[in-house]
Amino acid sequence: MKSIGLIAANDLRRQFFQPFAWILLALTSALLAWQFLIAFDAYLRIAPKLDAVANSQGATDLIAVPLLRALSGMLMLIVPLATMHTLAGERRANTLPLLQAAGVRSFDIVTGKFLGALALVTLIIAMAMLMPLSLQLGTHLDLGRLAAVAFGLFLFAMSLSAIGVLCSAWTAHPVLAATAALIIGSLLAMLDMGARFQGIDNALINWLSMSTHLEPFFLGLVASIDIVYFLLVTVLALLFAARRLDSLRTRG
Repeated sequence: MKSIGLIAANDLRRQFFQPFAWILLALTSALLAWQFLIAFDAYLRIAPKLDAVANSQGATDLIAVPLLRALSGMLMLIVPLATMHTLAGERRANTLPLLQAAGVRSFDIVTGKFLGALALVTLIIAMAMLMPLSLQLGTHLDLGRLAAVAFGLFLFAMSLSAIGVLCSAWTAHPVLAATAALIIGSLLAMLDMGARFQGIDNALINWLSMSTHLEPFFLGLVASIDIVYFLLVTVLALLFAARRLDSLRTRG
C-alpha cells in the first residue's frame, strides 16, 4: 500500500510540475464557465415566467444538471489526455524497468498510476461542481440530486481512468494510448445507441453501455447495480493492465 501511495503522489506532483495539467484545468474551466454563464443568463430571462407556473423546473434542472451533463461528455476526452502518459510515458522514457526492478508489484504500479490520474480528474469534477453550487447563495438547489450527479461523474471518471491506464500499458506512445482510450470509452458510452433507436432498453447490450448506468445519477437515483458496473469496469481494466506489465517484465 505504501508503494501505491508513493507512486500516486509522485505522478500527481509530476503532472503539476508540467504545464499540461494547468492548461487542461484552465481550458476545462473556461469552457464550463462559458456554458454556465449562458445557461444562467437564459434562466434569469425566463425566471419571472417560471414563478407563475406550478411545479416548474428550477436552477437545478435548467443550469446545474445540463452543465454537469456537458462535463460528462468532456470527460470522454479529458480522461484519455490525463492518463496517456501514466505508463506509456514510463515505457518511452525507459523508467518502467526501474520500478519493476525495485520489487514493486505490477498491480501496485498500475493502481498508483491510476490513482494519480484519477486525482487530477476528480479535481476537475470538483471545480465544475463549484459553479452550480454558487447558485445556492441566491436560489434553492436540490443538493441531494447534485450529490448523486457528482458521485456518478466520479464513478464514470474512475472507469474511464482505468481504461486509459490499460491503453497506456499497451503502448509506448502516449498519443496512441489517448486515442485508444477515447475510442474504447466512446464505444462503451454509445454501445446501445442503435438498440435504443429500435426501442430496446432492457437488453444485455443496454446493461453493457456506460450511458445506461450514468443516466440515473443525473435523475438523482443511486442504485447498487450502477455502482457495481463502474467498479467492475475499473477493476477489470486495472487487472488487465497489471497483466500486461507482468508480460513486459517477463519479456524483459
